Amino acid sequence: MKSRRSSPDTKSRAEFILETLAEKLPDHILQEYFRDLSPKRVRKILTETIKIVAPQKEKKSEPRSQGSLWHDGEKAWSGKLTGQTLQLFSDGASRGNPGKSGAGIAILNEQGDELIGASKYLGQCTNNEAEYMALLFGLEKCAEFGRGRIKAHLDSELIVKQIRGEYKVKHPNLKPLHLKTLQKLSAFASFSIIHVRREKNIRADEFANRAIDEHLNE
Repeated sequence: MKSRRSSPDTKSRAEFILETLAEKLPDHILQEYFRDLSPKRVRKILTETIKIVAPQKEKKSEPRSQGSLWHDGEKAWSGKLTGQTLQLFSDGASRGNPGKSGAGIAILNEQGDELIGASKYLGQCTNNEAEYMALLFGLEKCAEFGRGRIKAHLDSELIVKQIRGEYKVKHPNLKPLHLKTLQKLSAFASFSIIHVRREKNIRADEFANRAIDEHLNE
């Protein structure tokens, strides 16, 4: 068996000793000391124990949202509205689910003034896909004002909870949209996302349906 032993300077002493026992001791010695177990079984136990005592390696994490809590990164403020929190309302509409779909957004400043109201035709997609695309559309427009604080409002509880990490994203069509949304959100200095009732998102809904109507009337 080829030795993978390392110096105790790079591993814990317990890990070093266990690894040495598992790799270096011959079968007849293991059989003498552990008579009720086969040498193969003893080596397996030692190997499993090494995994327990080994220092935990730091894992790289994917971008995560913090739900209604602010996500504060190290990125500096930039853009036109330094110090302001942009209020983003987004909505996706699909007639047929899947069917002809549209995205609608409204971006307000802290005083409640509408800075942008816009719509975008999305083509054929499901309602949940349209919701993600609408949010991405809104984030692109928010970025025109800089990379400050964003507070997003959606009437889709599913999308909000997926972004917060409370629900898993199971549908294969939503996974790339979910990942792209997290990446876009993490580019801002901070963000939060909340679920609102449909009547609180009328403006974005109006724009989403307008996008479909304008396409049908072309």
